[in-house]
Amino acid sequence: MDLRYEAYCFADRLFYDVQSPVETAQDDFSRVLPAVDGGWVQVEKNIWRHLHPKGVRLPKQGWKVHVSATVLNAAEVLLKSHTYLVDKRIPFKYLRTRSIVLARNSKYAPREASGKLMTIYPADERQLESVLSELSELLRGQPGPYVLSDLRYGAGPLFVRYGGFVEQWIERDGKRVLAIEGPDGDLVPDQRKPTFATPEWVPLPACLEPHLAARGAGDAESFPYRVLRSLHFSNGGGVYLARRKSDDVELVLKEARPHAGLDRENTDAVARLDREHTILTRLAGVPGIPAAHERFGAWEHEFFSMDLVRGIPLGQWLGRHYPLTHSEVDEAKVAEYAERAVRLIGQVERILDAVHGRDVVFGDLHPLNVLVDTDDDGNDSVSLIDFELASGIEEDRRPTLGAPGFQAPPDRRGFEVDEHALAALRLYVFLPLNAVVELSPAKLRSHVGFVRRRFDLPEEYCAAIERGLSAAAHAPTPLDEPEPDWSVVRKSIAAAILSSATPDRTDRLFPGDVEQFEVGGACFAYGAAGVLHALDAAGQGRFPEHERWLVESVRREPPKEAGFFTGAHGVIHVLDRFGHEELAAKLVEDYRPLVATTSDHGLNSGLSGIGLNLLHLAQRRDAGQRNEPGYAEQALELGERLAVALEGAPPPGDKARAGLLHGWSGPALLFTRLHQRTGEPRWLELAERALERDLAECMTALDGSTQVRDGNFRTLPYVDIGSAGIALALNELVRVAPGTRLAGRLSELVGSCTGEFVIHPALTLGRAGLLATLAHSGGSREAVDRHLAALAWHAIPHGEGTAFPGIQLRRLSMDLATGAAGVLLAIACAVDGVPVLPFLTSPDPTGSVASPRD
Repeated sequence: MDLRYEAYCFADRLFYDVQSPVETAQDDFSRVLPAVDGGWVQVEKNIWRHLHPKGVRLPKQGWKVHVSATVLNAAEVLLKSHTYLVDKRIPFKYLRTRSIVLARNSKYAPREASGKLMTIYPADERQLESVLSELSELLRGQPGPYVLSDLRYGAGPLFVRYGGFVEQWIERDGKRVLAIEGPDGDLVPDQRKPTFATPEWVPLPACLEPHLAARGAGDAESFPYRVLRSLHFSNGGGVYLARRKSDDVELVLKEARPHAGLDRENTDAVARLDREHTILTRLAGVPGIPAAHERFGAWEHEFFSMDLVRGIPLGQWLGRHYPLTHSEVDEAKVAEYAERAVRLIGQVERILDAVHGRDVVFGDLHPLNVLVDTDDDGNDSVSLIDFELASGIEEDRRPTLGAPGFQAPPDRRGFEVDEHALAALRLYVFLPLNAVVELSPAKLRSHVGFVRRRFDLPEEYCAAIERGLSAAAHAPTPLDEPEPDWSVVRKSIAAAILSSATPDRTDRLFPGDVEQFEVGGACFAYGAAGVLHALDAAGQGRFPEHERWLVESVRREPPKEAGFFTGAHGVIHVLDRFGHEELAAKLVEDYRPLVATTSDHGLNSGLSGIGLNLLHLAQRRDAGQRNEPGYAEQALELGERLAVALEGAPPPGDKARAGLLHGWSGPALLFTRLHQRTGEPRWLELAERALERDLAECMTALDGSTQVRDGNFRTLPYVDIGSAGIALALNELVRVAPGTRLAGRLSELVGSCTGEFVIHPALTLGRAGLLATLAHSGGSREAVDRHLAALAWHAIPHGEGTAFPGIQLRRLSMDLATGAAGVLLAIACAVDGVPVLPFLTSPDPTGSVASPRD
């Protein structure tokens, strides 16, 4: 689970967003801080407020200081630090509001960012030493969470690490990561792990040596347990498998970090640890509940141990047995699964009844807290774990945290909280889209109707779901019609997208994935460029006001990188398409130096996406009989660089990367297009080799289809990283060179796209991408129509239109990669034969596509 999404759920009920200054005016630390004079530049960026003294120049990277604080003392710590730093004219940034401090220290916030109230940027090691010694005196005795990524200075709230002072990005393992310059000047990842480490070429300053020695001085010998491995981490602490030294018994050890893992009432992980130990003691002897043992403290953290419960989380059990993810569904397996899942839920209900019999409210029933152990005969036994939110019925308290899709609404009290979660669990084991129902309660009736029909469930079972979850009035979308009118569907999606636009904002035009707050709101994948492209390509029109926003955005804050989906070239593509040719041409030239230093090969942010766009620009200028300023030659140069990179490509690793956006399928598509441009057979051979490199990351999935391997058990069928992305590139090669030796692999890749259940509706990582791949590559009409119909599972009424949830399903998204714009393009692809992405040809007219009702 990507924990970044939690921090972007605080600001808005419907969209991932940052808290704006207007919304948090009463909460803003600027109310307690003195104003800076004209010798300072003050800039707000997302959750941070940056202050930089004019005339002070900093290096790109160095030793930075983090100041930690709790929600309660943050204003005092900030005021003292702010006064000192302004007086010394040292650059710094700080979190804008108390509520942001709470969010950054919440239980599910990223651990490596926890505790950081301020970041200070000393100019050199001499200034680093003075800041640490002087500021530590000013802040003596102030508590704050431990910053796990840093080295603590003394016993106070100051922490230090080496890292970047300016944003530089590279791509690693399919993700954009912040970077620093290595000793040879090349960019390398700026490691931000929850453990302190320095780059191997950076010596530790002398002023930090005693503090590093103190860090390692803890007495491991006196710790009563030997940790065998970690089981789970959150911002509040870890859960470990350990062996008790006194008797060699294997137990589970739970850890809590002071001042961290906060809930919305500012309760920290230590308080919840105490509560769990008390509740488990009260539940001693209840079958299916682990027994609690000793409670103790060590190394500033708190611990207690409990019995080891065997089994896997219910979500993992579902992943192994749920029949609707298979490429071909066996109806006998569906019936068998339904009986097994109903029995399993019955066990959960019996344990919950026993817990209630001890007058305890569990308060946190969800799939991660239900463990299923299956014996050799296939019999399942259930246990419940994680009682840190539990309470006695006499306390009359509501849980202050909760899992999306399982947390009870505000009107539920006492045992009703657990009854709501049990009803949610009943639905989850048959259609695990509970977050969609939480986002839009009106979806409940249609979801229950589906599981009733598909699994032939008892009427009482389904009625229990609706009673427990209080079904709201059904609000149908055009996709809920038995035979949708696709022209109406497309208009409805476009209406939702347009109604969400915020042209008065400068950071983003359309709400989308959290990535837009990192790469900018203009980009193709997550920003305005991709949305405007989708609206136009799907026949929903051009919008001059929004195009002006895109132009002004690029001029105001140019993209940070050159790549297509997350950088400048995706914006260039759309600007050129919309007639802003001079600006597009200028941006191509402006980004040539950055292209020269780009080493990533992918279509997402690397050389293949840039090369494909340069070829596209060359062809547009050829067609218009205009002077083509060397775009084709630049594309050929990038092709040569990629050919060299392919020669030295490392063998497949454990972490999946193969696919259209991050794997070698992107370069394969460029090589195919270079062959078409030049007629040289060499480019076809390179395309085959690039695809073979991605195919080497594939394996036979549990359902017998060919998918990209991700670790030991997980396989991926998606466009971004997955077999669908390889299929799209291979399909383009087969069209150009039908005799390619890889032609026979296409059908097995396309076969991975037919699963009935898909967790996300997204284009790059969900159903829309599988739908588009089937349409492009001649998939069966039955599979295409099934995907089109199942889009209704995620379709949510929004304004006068239809929207879709983004990644993690917790908020709506309108962008191309993860939201409504991508779904719109996939429908246009399947129904109208529109290419789903730039650089792809139209879907195969001989393949099976859905019949439009226009």
